[in-house]
Amino acid sequence: MYKLEQLLEEILQIVEEKNLTIPVGISNRHIHLKQEDIEVLFGKGYELNKLKDLSQKGQYASKETLTICGPKSIIEKVRVLGPARKETQVEVTAGDAMKLGVKAQIRMSGDINGTSGITLVGPKGTVILNQGLIVSQRHIHMNEEDAKRFDVKNGEMVSIIVEGARGGKYDNTCVRVDSSFTLECHLDTEEANSMGLNPNSKVSISKN
Repeated sequence: MYKLEQLLEEILQIVEEKNLTIPVGISNRHIHLKQEDIEVLFGKGYELNKLKDLSQKGQYASKETLTICGPKSIIEKVRVLGPARKETQVEVTAGDAMKLGVKAQIRMSGDINGTSGITLVGPKGTVILNQGLIVSQRHIHMNEEDAKRFDVKNGEMVSIIVEGARGGKYDNTCVRVDSSFTLECHLDTEEANSMGLNPNSKVSISKN
């Protein structure tokens, strides 16, 4: 019988040969704003200023930052991402939510109905949100060709396998398929740190 280590090496070799690994994108806490709130926080007619492009087409980190305020504490210099969205959304880690003193539900981006609120403070004003604070559900961006290659479909929940000294498996990872997406698995900083991942890391999918 093969030793376990040898078997794992052979599986990884097959995965690499079929190009079935997925780059990792690590997301820190951040904010998406609708235009109305941008103008309240930064001034009438204000537009976000691009700092750098992100991996997903059309998305970017802006130069602007805000302070988010909860019942227990605040977190300063939280990056705003552009472009403007239909609804304002604040994405934090579970640890951030505990520090702020709020309950943040695990949700996919854009699914904010019934979530907790939070207060945003900018240089020109303050926005009090009744909802919009979430911990992002870990997910994988891919286009239709990637979905065929990995034999998955939009909305499917899979597990991801992480190799290395602190590796393991993360269940409940949502597949998101769109023609505009670039292949990447999005984890927050806490998830990445717990398994020793960095921006150069790759993961693989398990449907078991």
